[in-house]
Amino acid sequence: MRGLTVLPSGRPGRGRLFVNLPDGRAVAWYDRRANRVSLLEEARREAVLAALRPYLSGEPAVGPPPVPTPAERLRLALPPDRDLAPNRPGEPLLGELGYGSPGTRARHRLRRELEARELMGAELDALEAMDWRVLHAVPLPGGGLIDHLLIGPAGVFCVVTVAGGRRRVRVGDLLVTVGRADPRPDVRHVRGAAAHAALALRTPVTPVVAVVDASAVEAAATLRDVLVLQPHTAAPYFTTATPTLKPPDPDTLFSLARDTTTWLP
Repeated sequence: MRGLTVLPSGRPGRGRLFVNLPDGRAVAWYDRRANRVSLLEEARREAVLAALRPYLSGEPAVGPPPVPTPAERLRLALPPDRDLAPNRPGEPLLGELGYGSPGTRARHRLRRELEARELMGAELDALEAMDWRVLHAVPLPGGGLIDHLLIGPAGVFCVVTVAGGRRRVRVGDLLVTVGRADPRPDVRHVRGAAAHAALALRTPVTPVVAVVDASAVEAAATLRDVLVLQPHTAAPYFTTATPTLKPPDPDTLFSLARDTTTWLP
């Protein structure tokens, strides 16, 4: 049928693809993760599949929409202005770079921080193909922020990103030192953010320091409660970690975590 359009939801490359009529009414959607096409009108099956053909991964399952789970019903009822799922890595930094007026040195630092969060965010987003869920730029009371929140079979992880700038990075029990710069309280920050997330989600949350683009990374031998990872070590760690959550739990926790009122009641 002529006139069908395919539109994405959420961040590019993620979420569902909706097939709409010229008047904007959806007649089907394609779930990338499940590789499933849900048809609202069986008579449009061939037209829908033709419109989706460039986007399909292999031969999808096709049929009526599945009965929504409690987590999906909660997500569908979530107003867009409360939904954190579309957030991009480093979302607040994009605003500062676009509308702020810092000096040249400050803008260079912001760009470096943004590049680090984008690179680490892309590595974590790639885990969604393995049943993980990711949120970026999760707000905390008092103006704090969780750079990335990762939810999956092995549990919930609160990630702070450190831009190494091709310098040696030392991660201690309380502070992080990048090159010869003054120490930063990233370890204390991620511990506090993980503790807040554990209370908000009512589940254990592991703090993670993710070091990006460092010439070398040193972690204190006494640092046992905080993970220290790099982009190339993140996927191997998370995909081989021992599962601690039952299959429905990650989606339930993700539905709770994506609601801003969970963090800023």
